[in-house]
Formats: sequence, C-alpha cells, structure tokens
Amino acid sequence: MIIICEECGKKYRIDPSKIKGQTAKFRCKACNHILAVSKPEIKTPEPAPPPFVEPDGEVAKQMQTAYEPDVATPSFESKPRFSFALKSQRLGVRTRMMILFFIIPIIFVAIAGLLFLNEMNSLASLLTGESSKIVSQMAEDKIANISRAVATQCQLYLLSHPGLRKENFARDNNFKRLAVQKVGMTGYTALYQRPGPDGIWRTWAHVNPKIVGIDMKTLKKPLGPNFKGFWRIFIGVRRGKESRGYYTWQDKDETFRDKFMVCNPIEGTPFVVAATTYIDELTTPVKRLVASSEQLTKQTRNTVWGILGVTLLIIGLIVSFYGNRLAGRIKSLTEVADRISVGELDAEINIKSSDEVGDLAEAIARMQDSVRLSIERLRRHR
Repeated sequence: MIIICEECGKKYRIDPSKIKGQTAKFRCKACNHILAVSKPEIKTPEPAPPPFVEPDGEVAKQMQTAYEPDVATPSFESKPRFSFALKSQRLGVRTRMMILFFIIPIIFVAIAGLLFLNEMNSLASLLTGESSKIVSQMAEDKIANISRAVATQCQLYLLSHPGLRKENFARDNNFKRLAVQKVGMTGYTALYQRPGPDGIWRTWAHVNPKIVGIDMKTLKKPLGPNFKGFWRIFIGVRRGKESRGYYTWQDKDETFRDKFMVCNPIEGTPFVVAATTYIDELTTPVKRLVASSEQLTKQTRNTVWGILGVTLLIIGLIVSFYGNRLAGRIKSLTEVADRISVGELDAEINIKSSDEVGDLAEAIARMQDSVRLSIERLRRHR
C-alpha cells in the first residue's frame, strides 16, 4: 500500500503485514510530519451463489404467494433532528443580556427605591406629626399659664379692694384690664362666677359687654350643637379644679373653627378666669412647616423617581445596543462557519474587533485557511 505525506507529498510504500495492531505511526523523512497508517481490513471472499434455475409456472406462483407481504411496507422518511427544535426555543445572547443586566437590576432598584421612599415618607410624617403635637402642647400650656396668671392678678386685686362688687367688675377699668386680656391674635380672657343658690352661671367681665351679667345657658340657642362642648369645659370647675379642652366656635363670617379654653378658679372666691383662643393661631407656623415638609418630600420623591427612570433608560439603551451588536457578530460568525462546513471556503469574515469576538473571528479565519490549504495539498497529491 502507498502512503502520501500530507505536508510535503512524499510517497511511501508500506507492507500491511508488517503493521502491528490496527494503527502505526512514523515520521516523514522529508518534513518530519507524523503520519498515521491504519491496517487495512482483510475481507473474506464470499462464496459464489448457486446457479439460478428458472422455476416452472406452478413453483413461481407458489413463491409469489409465499413472499407477498401482508401489510404495506413502511416508508422511512427523514425526520428533522431534535437539536433544531431546541434551537428555536432556547434563549439567545441578546435575551439573556436583557434579563441579567436590565430586567433583574430594574426589579432590585425599584424595590430599593420603594423602600427608600417609604422610609423617607415615614420619617417625614413622624417629624411633622411629632412637631405638631409638641407645638400644640406648647400652645395649650401657654393658654393655661395665661389663665393662671390672670387668676392670680385678679385675686390680688380683689384682696386689695374688698368693697368691689361683682356688678361693677366691668365698670372698674383697672380690674377689667386685669380680667380681660388678649390671648394670641383674637383670643381673650374672661371672668365668670360659679353658681350660687340660684344655680345660674354668670359672666361679670368679658370682651363682649352683651354677655356681662346674663345666664350663660342662654348661649345654647346661638351656639346650637356646639354649645355642648363649650358648656362641658365651662362648668368643669364646679369642684374648684382647673378645666380645659377643645370646642367648636362660630365666627362672625359663619365659619366654624376649633378653640381651646382653660378655666382656673380664683382661690378664695367663687370666681373663675377663662382663657380661650383659636388653637390654629398658635400652630399656624408649624402647619406651614408641615406643608413645606410635605412639598419637599414630594419633590424629593419625584426627583428620585426621575433619576431612577433616566438611569434605567440609559442602562436599557446600553444593554440593548451592545446586546444587538454582540448577537449580530455571533450570528455573522455562525453563518460563516456554516458556509465553511458545506465547502464554501471563500466565505468572507468582516468582523474586526479587539475583544473575544475578534479572537473567535481570527480563529475561524485561520481554520478556513488551514482547511483550504489542506484541500489544495490533497488535490495536488492526487
């Protein structure tokens, strides 16, 4: 048998009987290329078939009946390979990049953003809520302090003027200036008397002269349903202890607003000093602060969502651009490899890159050149 070196084309005559085993290797003396020689299989000659004798008519009929198939011969059609069905169902590089570098980060960033905004809203609500409570408490204490101070001043004046009668409290300008003082912007203090044997609650010093000396129960009609809250605080001093609370009052413009009132008995007398004002007059600055805080929180939330949206958009564009580019290069190299596999050795590779895809393109190009040279050598030798 004759062996031809694939590299230099030198021919060698080999005796198959001297090959030990199934394969033998030796080095070409001209180019040092290693050649592999496989021992040819020795086929045993098949015995010659017996001479054919034409059967007579009856035998031929029996043979035809005996060998006639009962069922139709199945047809073996080529079926598509299973790998092609899987190929259409698998996830491509572009889809995987979108899932790994865009969709999953979006989920985590969105969760983190929601948690951050929720904590920020909770913190803002806590700060503004606590601030409102503290300021409201300070306003209530301020009104109570005014009520106690006015009660002490009226007590000293009454002790120094024992002949001053209650009917003249509103006519005595000095006493009236002590009993009726300003609280907040529109609030005031007033002096009234706990009921005697007649059981009537009367006011003897008030900013409104029409209320002086009247039975305070007569206010039930003009106050309507709001009288109940006012009356509960007003008569809360019947046991000689301080009374305080909120009630609703109707202004001259027929609007209803909440007032806070503190009533303090004047020690040693049947009289009581009441200090009342609209609580929102003292808490308005805090309410403005709360509104500003809510507006700032809203702006911060919108800014965070805007930055988050722009960031995700940029990430999506970058991932989409590079994913499409990478998938296109890999698809182009796959098409070139398929063309080379069917013998189209002049397929052109138009990918120039300095990354791993470029290395793959160069490897395919080298493989293409190697296959082309090997085929040319074989053609020359033959």
